[in-house]
Amino acid sequence: MRRRTFVAGGLVAGAAAAAALWRCRDAGAAAGDAGEALPDGRALVRGAALAFGTTVTVAAIHEDPGTARAAVADALGEARRVDALMSVHRDDSEVGRLNATGALARPDPRLVHVLERAQRLSELSGGAFDVTVQPLWTLFAACRRAGRLPSRGEIAAARARVGWERLEVSRERIALTGAGMGVTLNGIAQGYATDLALAALAARGVRDALVDTGEYGAEGTRAPSRPWTVGVQHPRDPGALLGAVAMDGRFLATSGDYATTFSDDRLYHHIFDPATGVSPPGLSSVVVAASSGLDADALTKPLMILERGRAEALLARFPGAGALWVDKAARVVAARGLTLLATSGGPA
Repeated sequence: MRRRTFVAGGLVAGAAAAAALWRCRDAGAAAGDAGEALPDGRALVRGAALAFGTTVTVAAIHEDPGTARAAVADALGEARRVDALMSVHRDDSEVGRLNATGALARPDPRLVHVLERAQRLSELSGGAFDVTVQPLWTLFAACRRAGRLPSRGEIAAARARVGWERLEVSRERIALTGAGMGVTLNGIAQGYATDLALAALAARGVRDALVDTGEYGAEGTRAPSRPWTVGVQHPRDPGALLGAVAMDGRFLATSGDYATTFSDDRLYHHIFDPATGVSPPGLSSVVVAASSGLDADALTKPLMILERGRAEALLARFPGAGALWVDKAARVVAARGLTLLATSGGPA
C-alpha cells in the first residue's frame, strides 16, 4: 500500500521515527516516543505499529505524557486487533476462516457490525460496493504473478462467484452460500480501525489526536487555531501531493488506482466493478470525508465505480459527507462538500 502523507508541522518526522523504532522492536508490541513538549505545556506523543500490511501511526496530545502514551498504546492495539480479526491474508483471522470453510459460527460482534454495514452499502449502491469481490482479486493477483492479464472467460468465471446477496450475516452465523466465494474487508476494515482507535484515545481523556491506519481520523487540533492537516497523494507522482485537507471532525479516506496495480498502465487495479469484473476506467482516485472512518473508507469504492450522478446521490445518503473525484490525468474534476487546500507541492 502506498502511504499518504501527514502535513502537520513536525509530525512527519516524528511518525517516521516512531515507525523506525517499531521495526527495531518485537512485532507484538507497539512503539512510542517519550513525548514532545509543546509551548502550552502539554506533550505530543507519537506511536507506530504494523497492521494491514503497513505502518499505523497515532499522535496524541495530553497534559500528562504517561496518559498520552497509554492512550497511544490502546489505539494501536485496537488497530492491530481489527487486522487480526479481518485480514484476508491471515489463515487464523475470522475472515480467513470464513473464506476457507464458507461459514463461521458465533462470529465476533465487530465482524458482524462491519459486514452488516457493508451489506447496507451494497444495497444503497446497487451492488457497486461488494465485499465478495475476493475471487476477482485472487484471479488478477495470480495472473499478475504470471505476467499476464486474465482472459474474458476467467473474469466471467470469477464474477460468477461474486454476489453480496449470497453472503448471510447474523450474530449467530456468517455464511457464503455460493461455491468458491470469498470475502475481503480491505476496503472497509482500516476505516473501522480508525473509528476504534479514536474511541480508545477519547476513553483515556485525549481530546487532540490524529490517527493514520491508511485512512485518517482526528480529534481537536494540532495547536490552538491550527487544525490537523492531511496531505492527499498525487496519483501519478508518489513524491508529490495534490493538496491537503484540514481535518474538521470528519474522517478521511482515499482509494486510488496506484495503490495495488495489476497492469503497468494502471487500467487494472485493486478496485473492481462487480458488474464488469474489471476496474472502473474513468478515475485515478477518490477522496471521501465522512462522519465515521468505516463509511469514509467504504464509500471511496462505489464513488470510483458509479457514474457521477449516481455517485453524488449515494454520497448524499450520508449526512455531512463530502468527496473529491480525480481523473486519470490527476485533475480534480468534481468536488462535493470537501475542499482541497494548496500545499508547497511536496511532503512537509
